[in-house]
Parts: sequence; structure tokens; C-alpha cells
Amino acid sequence: MPVDVLEEIVIDRPLAEVAAFAGNPDNATRWYVNIKSVEWKTAPPLAVGSQVAFVAEFLGRRIAYTYEIIALEPNAHLVMRTAEGPFPMETSYQWTAAGEARTHMSLRNRGEPSGFSRLLAPFMARAMRRANRKDLQRLKALLEGAETNR
Repeated sequence: MPVDVLEEIVIDRPLAEVAAFAGNPDNATRWYVNIKSVEWKTAPPLAVGSQVAFVAEFLGRRIAYTYEIIALEPNAHLVMRTAEGPFPMETSYQWTAAGEARTHMSLRNRGEPSGFSRLLAPFMARAMRRANRKDLQRLKALLEGAETNR
């Protein structure tokens, strides 16, 4: 059973600001609750082909994985796919203007668990949905409330 989780939010900040912050892997530990560390495997800046390693805690387990950027259009979308990790996963961000200084952002995770993980797919999808919702709410609070990002 595939996992496909989509969450959306509107952030009261300009599109370019939201995309620049959320699309920068160096900021991931600031707004993703479960991501504990980030390491560039290729030199910045982010581009198609860039690889970034993450260590996360999810469902009580430590997970290490490397994403490769497969699509990037500044201020529009970013798509990354696991190059290494426990199961194939694709994460995508999409940003669209929702007014003069508001941004609609979507966060989508989809993948195809294999082996034992396949049995846990429905549970994983629910847990991912909750985590993604919290992450987007944290991103919104951070960008709308932090003077350093204005």
C-alpha cells in the first residue's frame, strides 16, 4: 500500500520569503519537529542533483536518509527523492501566492514501503499526516512571529 500524505497551510509572509526559508535544508531542524540533523553531501547552493542527508526520529526510531533534489523552481516548487534510506520516499513543496503578502504552501510525502514496513503503511500515513501538520504550523509560527526572518 503506498503512502501519500498532503498537508497545506497559508502563511502570512511573502511567497519569496516562505520559499527561501522552507526550501533551504539548513533551516529544516528549525521547523521540522522530527529532523535532528542535516548534512550537505554536495556543495550548496541547492540545485537539481544536490544531495542532503537527514537524521530524523519517527515513531520512536532513528532514521537516516539522503534526499536528492529532482526538481527545483525557485518560488514555485521543490521535489526531492530518497537516494538512500529505509524506503523510497518523495517529498515535495509547492508555493503559490495567496494574496499580496500571503503564501499557500503544500507539503506532500509519498512513497512505497516494502517488506515489514509495508504492513505499517496505514499507521505510517496517519503519523506522517500529524507530523506534517505540526511541521507546517511550526513553520507558520516561526515565519509570522520571528523578526529575524522579516
